[in-house]
Amino acid sequence: MGSKLYVGNLNYRVGDADLERTFSAYGTVKSAQVVMDRATGRSRGFGFVEMGSDQEAQAAIAGLNGKEMDGRNLMVNEARPPERRGGSGGGRRY
Repeated sequence: MGSKLYVGNLNYRVGDADLERTFSAYGTVKSAQVVMDRATGRSRGFGFVEMGSDQEAQAAIAGLNGKEMDGRNLMVNEARPPERRGGSGGGRRY
């Protein structure tokens, strides 16, 4: 288990400070970031929170997964590393 959490189904008005405030009830928040769309600058509706320890992360999952925040039920679970996508193998071979 890691201390980095994925937080999904966020209201588009929720910002980094809102996430930090909500998760701080469960321990030390090392970082809290809502992922923004590069083109529009709007929230993409999910983010990541890094807690101070694995135990604090587990407490946050237990306390917040499925709970309502700004009219939406949060989805909180352990963040997974991004999947490695295989390349296309390069260009044509002659």
